This record gives sequence, structure tokens and C-alpha cells, in this order.
Amino acid sequence: MGVSVMQLVAPLVVSLSIFAVFGSQGVKQPDGTELYLANASWIWVPLLAIFTIAAWFGMNDLATSKASIKEQLPVLKRGHLWIMSLLYLATFGSFIGFSAGFAMLSKTQFPDVQILQYAFFGPFIGALARSAGGALSDRLGGTRVTLVNFILMAIFSGLLFLTLPTDGQGGSFMAFFAVFLALFLTAGLGSGSTFQMISVIFRKLTMDRVKAEGGSGERAMREAATDTAAALGFISAIGAIGGFFIPKAFGSSLALTGSPVGAMKVFLIFYIACVVITWAVYGRHSKK
Repeated sequence: MGVSVMQLVAPLVVSLSIFAVFGSQGVKQPDGTELYLANASWIWVPLLAIFTIAAWFGMNDLATSKASIKEQLPVLKRGHLWIMSLLYLATFGSFIGFSAGFAMLSKTQFPDVQILQYAFFGPFIGALARSAGGALSDRLGGTRVTLVNFILMAIFSGLLFLTLPTDGQGGSFMAFFAVFLALFLTAGLGSGSTFQMISVIFRKLTMDRVKAEGGSGERAMREAATDTAAALGFISAIGAIGGFFIPKAFGSSLALTGSPVGAMKVFLIFYIACVVITWAVYGRHSKK
């Protein structure tokens, strides 16, 4: 939700001299107005200070959840961690990447549109959809939801080609915007469903391993919690790479060809590959 709030609030605060007392300087614009770009960062300082103090005095660490780096590293040897990292990159990474690149892409393809009025809608929808993706996965199975979701992401990626202008002519911003909202929605749903898959997969793997070694149920539960938390942490970090890769891909495609089509083809192929991987690794053998 923070991404959409940022994209809604930042355009408002950069036009105000609310932090001038701290030395924030405005940048003159051709029309004579000033933009205080540093405000986009300054606006978070009071909130960060408040929540830092609240966390310091109010949070309680759970002793049972603590694990050393040495205890967490073994999950890196499991192939499922890297497979799920790829799938999470395709969902959460797409959400973060589209959030970062949508406004820039819209401005290059539809320069007459005031995109700042619309930019926050996509991240807002994606953030809301994440919790829905988790709930659907608990009810229908994470693999099933993720598989259908990747199929939809591939379809919407293909439809995006039809909305773009060609040589500066044609194209439809409203169609482009609608398809992108659908991509944000599916990226959010997929973030929730893949996250659910990670929890289910690593909990089962660890509990089966410990029981096969003759360990107690208590030990199995404890190690399952540690391994699942470690896997979620590593996979989440890898998924965040999409925040760099997608805007970079759009920028490189525009610089080399003058069009985002090259990057979009890569994304389309990637989503199709994720459909195949999800089905081949998880879909054929498990409903979860």
C-alpha cells in the first residue's frame, strides 16, 4: 500500500515549501513555479521517527522465532527455494517493477496525458489484491491460483501490444490503462498466492525431513518455522529485484528501439515460462 500512497502524496508535497526551514531548496520550472523534489523524501522522516520510537519501546521479540544465519543458510541448498524465487519475481517483482515504471512508460507513449492523476491506482489495486490472492489460495490451493494467475498475466501482456501507438500514431490510453490495471491486479494476486505456496512447500518439506530422521513433532514444528521464515526472507529479497529490472528493461528498450515492445516481449515470454514451470513442478502432482 505504501507504493500507491507515495505516488499519490509525492506529487502534492513537491509543490509546497513545507520543509524550507530545513534548507530544502526549490527548483525553478519553465513556467516560473518551483518544485521541492527533496520533499518526497522529507515527508517520511516524521513518520519514520514516530514508528522507530514505537518499535523500540513497544515491540516484543519472540524468542522461539530467533534463528542464526547458520541455521537459515541450509534452505539455500533446496531447489524449491530458487524455483519459488523465480515465480515470486514474476509476481511481486512485476508489481514493484510496474509501480516504478508505469508512469514513465505512460509518459513516453501518451505524452499528452497527465499521468500523475492516474499513477497511484495500479499500485493501490495490486496491494489490495495481494491479501485476496492469499485468501483464494487458502481456499482453492496456491498452485491452482498461481497457475491461472500466470496465464492471465501472459494474456494481459499480449493485449498490451494492441494498446500502444505505432510511430506516434494511434493507440488508446484508456485501453492501455485498463490492461495495466489488470496486470497490477494479477501481479498482486500472484504475490499472495506464491507467498502461500512458499509457506506450504517449506513447512511440508521440513516436517517430512525431520520425521524421516526420527525427530519429534515438536522439533519438526520448530525447524519448519525456522526454514519457512528463512525461505520467505530470501525469496522476498530476490523478488524485489523486479523493482530495478522492469523499469530498466523499459528504459533500455526505449533507448535502443524507441519502443517498449522489446521489453514487453521479454515479459510475455517470462510469464509463459512461469506457467510451464508452475504446472511442471507443482501442478501435476499436488493441489496445493
